[in-house]
Amino acid sequence: MTGTTRITTPFNAESTAAEVMAGIDLSGRRAIVTGGASGIGIETARALAGAGAEVTLAVRNIEAGVRTAEEITAATGNKQVYVAPLELADRTSVAALVTAWEGPLHILVNNAGVMAPPLTRTAEGWELQFATNHLGHFGLATGLHRALAEAGGARVVSVSSSAHQRSSVVFEDINFERREYTPWEGYGQSKTANVLFAVEASKRWAADGITVNALHPGGIRTGLQRYVTEEELDRLRAQAGPNAPAWKTPEQGAATSVLVAASPLLDGISGRYFEDCNEAVAHQPGSRVGVTAYALDPEAAARLWVVSEELLAA
Repeated sequence: MTGTTRITTPFNAESTAAEVMAGIDLSGRRAIVTGGASGIGIETARALAGAGAEVTLAVRNIEAGVRTAEEITAATGNKQVYVAPLELADRTSVAALVTAWEGPLHILVNNAGVMAPPLTRTAEGWELQFATNHLGHFGLATGLHRALAEAGGARVVSVSSSAHQRSSVVFEDINFERREYTPWEGYGQSKTANVLFAVEASKRWAADGITVNALHPGGIRTGLQRYVTEEELDRLRAQAGPNAPAWKTPEQGAATSVLVAASPLLDGISGRYFEDCNEAVAHQPGSRVGVTAYALDPEAAARLWVVSEELLAA
């Protein structure tokens, strides 16, 4: 790790979002959850709303968003659950959400993502996973920086993955213009970018009282895997061997997200990577757990920030 004390909590891989949020009051706090209408996004939003927060589901599918918002309101009694359109791979869509937002923002959960699609490029020529998982969230978070600073003590949650172990950010060819594209390498690169974002944002925004942490939610069967066949999932689990982590329920998958988003146990903690509701250990070769040194590399984090700003400004 970074030479600092590793953060541990009473929670573990089997803890649920509801257990992590027990006794936490978020009344008066405002949150955005990207991808809040599917998978662990639903459970993250439900847990935050259940604790009294105003929650905006930033989603591609408005109909699914409205349906989810109604379900969360019915389940929690919280009528302050809203829906906003967001297509992370579209700079115009990201800018529209930023422009429309008024007032403070206490919690931003960068949760949405795309996993292992065939090679797809945005209008700018960016590889889709890097564009969606990193650049879209980067543009959203930096665009909302003023709202986060205004909140005082705001938290940004960067949902990464153990798949970051598959690839560093290859600055020489981020968009696979010269190297062969493999879906998992692209996914891994984008998930490393999610961690590097937290490392650099934690430095840049510390004076604003904003903390930024990354996490691996665990393996959860959700719509995220729509490009991945059952055979491929079986192959990957066989590859992981007998020590492959167990599948989590969506409620368990959201636990680390809400811990990072709202638990007082993490007050003032920033720039770190969590899994199974605790700060991750250093990754060891051959292991599926832990965080790699390249994902926490401050020089790579600073470089990625500049590259991301340049790409979005072009």
